[in-house]
Amino acid sequence: MAKQKQFTAGVVSCSTMPITYDSSKCIGCNRCTYVCQVDILVPSKTKGEHPIVMYPGECYYCGACVMECPVEGAIKLRHPLMNKARFIPIIEPKEEDK
Repeated sequence: MAKQKQFTAGVVSCSTMPITYDSSKCIGCNRCTYVCQVDILVPSKTKGEHPIVMYPGECYYCGACVMECPVEGAIKLRHPLMNKARFIPIIEPKEEDK
């Protein structure tokens, strides 16, 4: 009989935390883990607790997890600073100011 292989995984550290959970609001339904396009969310081992963000650096910032969540405010998606940049139009000086 062949030996069974056991795999383990741990949270990969990253400089960003794109997804955060409010433990007081999350009901642990794991719906967000099923819709994540890049599989960075893993259900918690403890029933009723929020999922684990296993690979935060792989997040696409698509927001599918937030949209699927049945409890408003249980998941927050924080875009990195470079994604929050906005362009401000250049204001041309008036003729009398030249």
